[in-house]
Amino acid sequence: MAKIDEAVLERTEAGISAEYPAWPRLADAVERLRTVQAKDGSVGPDEGGLETARAAVEAIADAVTELAPSFPQDAAYHQALLADLRKWVESGFGVPDFLDSLLAFRPETQRVDGLRHLVVFPMYTQNGNPNRNFEAVLLRVFWPDWLAELEASRYDNPQFLSISFEAFTAGYDTNSAVLFPETVAVGSAASSTSREVPKFTWGAIFSDREAARFRAVTTTAAEATRLELPEDAARLVADQALAQDAFALWDMIHDRTHSHGDLPFDPFMIKQRMPYWLYSLEELRCDLNTFREAVRLEAEGLSQARSVQQAILFDRLFRFPISGDRVRNYDGLGGQLLFAYLHRNDVLRWTDNRLTIDWAAVAPAVIALCEKVEKLYRDGIDRPKTAHWIAAYELVAEYVTPHPASTWARGHAGHPGTEPWAQVLPLDGPNKGLVDLVLSDEFPLSMFYEALEKKLRPVIAATRGITAAS
Repeated sequence: MAKIDEAVLERTEAGISAEYPAWPRLADAVERLRTVQAKDGSVGPDEGGLETARAAVEAIADAVTELAPSFPQDAAYHQALLADLRKWVESGFGVPDFLDSLLAFRPETQRVDGLRHLVVFPMYTQNGNPNRNFEAVLLRVFWPDWLAELEASRYDNPQFLSISFEAFTAGYDTNSAVLFPETVAVGSAASSTSREVPKFTWGAIFSDREAARFRAVTTTAAEATRLELPEDAARLVADQALAQDAFALWDMIHDRTHSHGDLPFDPFMIKQRMPYWLYSLEELRCDLNTFREAVRLEAEGLSQARSVQQAILFDRLFRFPISGDRVRNYDGLGGQLLFAYLHRNDVLRWTDNRLTIDWAAVAPAVIALCEKVEKLYRDGIDRPKTAHWIAAYELVAEYVTPHPASTWARGHAGHPGTEPWAQVLPLDGPNKGLVDLVLSDEFPLSMFYEALEKKLRPVIAATRGITAAS
C-alpha cells in the first residue's frame, strides 16, 4: 500500500515557509478561527469565541497583507478580501458574505503554467469539510503548452483551470480535489447582506491530487487482483508527471462535455430531486466521451492520449465504485456499470482470483457503451421525464443488479415476476413520489467489489489529503 512520505511533506512545508514566511502564521490563524465558526461560517455570541475570532481575523489580515506583494496578479482580489474581512468583523461575525472578493478573483483570465495564487475564503470543500469554515490555499496553475493548445484549438473550455497544491489548511487535508466559486460563503437568504449571485466564470480541479490518488489506488488494486499491467500503463502508474498530464486533459474534456451533446445537464444540481442513476449516467457519459476523444487523439499522435484512456479505465473500475458511502453514490454506480458492461462482453474476466483484460477489446467496448448512453440521451429528447427515468433505470439494471427489495426493480424486465411500470410506480402523482421510492443503495456492490473493497479500504483512506509530494 502506498504511504504518505512524512519526510517529503516536511521538506515541502519547510520550503513553503522559507519562501513565504507569513504562510505558517496565516494557516495557524485560519485553524484557530475554524474552532469558533458554526456550520454556516458565523461565530456565535459567546464572548470568548468572538475574541478568538477577532484575533484570528487580525492575524489573517496581517499575513495576507504581507504575502500579497508576492502575488501581484491577485492584487484586486486581496484588497477586496481585506475589505470583506473588515466588513465581517464590523457585522458581528454573522454569516460571511465574501461575494465582493470572490468576484474579484479571476484566475481563468491568466492561465499561465506555474502561476501561483494565494486564496482565502469561507467555504466548504466538496468531498471534504461540509461547513463554511475559512480555508487558505497556496496553489499553482498547471497549464502546459500542449494542454493550452488543445483547449484553444479543439476543446474550448474558457472556465476550466487545472491546478496543483502548494499548501493548504484543514478543509483540504481531505478528499477534496476542487476549488469551485459555488462553495464560497456569500451570505444567505436570511441575511440582510444577501445579494444576487451572478453566474461564475471559472472552476478549478487539483490534477496533482487526482493523479497521486489514482497512482496509489491503482497500484494496490493491480496487486490485489493480480492484474498484469501493460508496459505503458505500468509507466503511467509509476510516474506522477505522466498521471497529472492525463488527469488535466481528462478533466478538461469531461468538464466541457457537460454542456455538449444531447440533453446535457449540470450534475452538481443534485438537489433537483432526480433518481441518482441519472447523475451516474451523466458523469459516466462525460468520461466515456473523454475516453472516445482520447482514442481519436492517440490516433493523431498525441502522446498523453493513451494515458487518459488508462486513467479513466482504472479509476472508474477500481476507485470509483468503492469510494465514499453507499447512499446515492452516483460516481460509484457509474464505475459498477462500466465493470459490468466490460465483464458481460468478455473484455475483462475475474477467474481463479485473477483479473485479466483483453486490452485490444477495451477501446471498442468502451466506445460502444458510450454510444449506448448517448442513444438514451438522444431518445430522451422525445420522452416525458418519467419515461426517461424509467429508460435510464432499464439501461443500468440491464448490467448492474438492483437490490432485491427495490420497488423500482419490480418493473425491470429482468426482474422475476415483472409487473407493469404503472402498477409499480405512482405515475399519476408528482415526481417526488418516484424519487422517494429509490433505495439509498438501489444498486449494491457485487461480490467482486465487496471483496475488493476490503483490500483497498486502507489505501483509499490513506489518500486523504494526498498531493504530488506525498
